[in-house]
Amino acid sequence: MTTNSLAIAALAIMLGLGANTAHADNDFIVYSPSVIQGQSEVEVYGFSSQDGRSNLNGASGYNISAAHTFTSWWKAEVYVGQFSRPAGGTTHPSGYELENTFQLTSEGEYWANLGLLASYAHSKQEGVPSVVEFGPLLEKMSGHINQRLNFIFTKQIGAGANNTYSLRSAYSVGYNINAGRATYTPGIEVYIRPADNAYQIGPVFSGELKSRGGTELGYSVGVVFGINPGAPSRTLLARLEYEFF
Repeated sequence: MTTNSLAIAALAIMLGLGANTAHADNDFIVYSPSVIQGQSEVEVYGFSSQDGRSNLNGASGYNISAAHTFTSWWKAEVYVGQFSRPAGGTTHPSGYELENTFQLTSEGEYWANLGLLASYAHSKQEGVPSVVEFGPLLEKMSGHINQRLNFIFTKQIGAGANNTYSLRSAYSVGYNINAGRATYTPGIEVYIRPADNAYQIGPVFSGELKSRGGTELGYSVGVVFGINPGAPSRTLLARLEYEFF
């Protein structure tokens, strides 16, 4: 399968996610702490869960965002569309989000690159509080192997908010295969959500296609499997991203 075919497949899966679809947040992403000054991007990613239990089967969601890196250490991203569908429900807009990535160390300065995520998500759903999120982002390159680790704390705010913090974590490891202007990365992603009693792991295939003009088309498709009773049996993931200057 060619790089273009894989990118088209990722887009096709995402378009199907909203039509497929227990409550679930669309946070199936492992963030990198690295930013590139002057780069802009448009991104869409989503998920769809499948399970024999009606309270977990068919939950889905997808996000549409635009971002720009204003400095050598700060990228701002606005989620202009966030849509979710609970099991047995219908797809509806869930809110908006402003997300900031701060690169705290230079590439290769320490044993791992370090960054910070800070975001505010405004809820449009009645009875669902808005939230703030923050936490460290780590990335380690060792030859062809790329590892990322995130620890994200979440706090509800506004009417109906509780007074507790919740923690979720995500980890990915991939092997980069360079082929000219294309990069292919088979790997594994892990998602840990103690607050939802959900633990998931599975294979993800991602890649990038770079042009001579500096633009990049990135994509990933994969599936993560529940490894405890509180998680769906499997969740399909897809992402498509266009980066440019």
